[in-house]
Amino acid sequence: MSKKVLVISASPRKKGNSDLLCDEFIKGAVTAGNEVEKVFLSDLKINYCTGCGVCNNTSRCVLTDDMKAVLDKMVAVDVIVLATPVYFYTMNAQLKTLIDRTVPRYTEIKNKEFYYIVAAADTKTANMEKTIEGLRGFTLDCLDGTVEKGIIYGVGAWQKGEIRETAAFKQAYEMGTGV
Repeated sequence: MSKKVLVISASPRKKGNSDLLCDEFIKGAVTAGNEVEKVFLSDLKINYCTGCGVCNNTSRCVLTDDMKAVLDKMVAVDVIVLATPVYFYTMNAQLKTLIDRTVPRYTEIKNKEFYYIVAAADTKTANMEKTIEGLRGFTLDCLDGTVEKGIIYGVGAWQKGEIRETAAFKQAYEMGTGV
């Protein structure tokens, strides 16, 4: 059965290592017959949450930027892929900002399948667990009915494009075919 898949690339650079893993995942998911859309966060204007609390009563954010459109997409799909480069053992600011801004509608982001893609120069997968725990805190602890379906650890890639030479590159495609 075909699924609607949203891939959120938090890489600050197009064709950076985590972004390349997104593209391979997408190729696999499309090959498997799924409808896939990619959102490249650095192309969007998403402001930081100001903590004003208005959304707690209105389910609407007072900030005017691109976040409303991303939230609409997150609510509408079956599968969400969260991809981030790992900076100092955690997700980057772009992805954290997006997560913080889901508050107006996070209760509507339910019954989703989640995949995580992380890329880092570090060669130890175990060192990526802090990042994964941060993602799980959002997806598994805050959202209802979510299921973690897979993790791609793109480790050992420092320079742009080096991820192509790792096992994670092939794994991204293969995991995409299993959506």
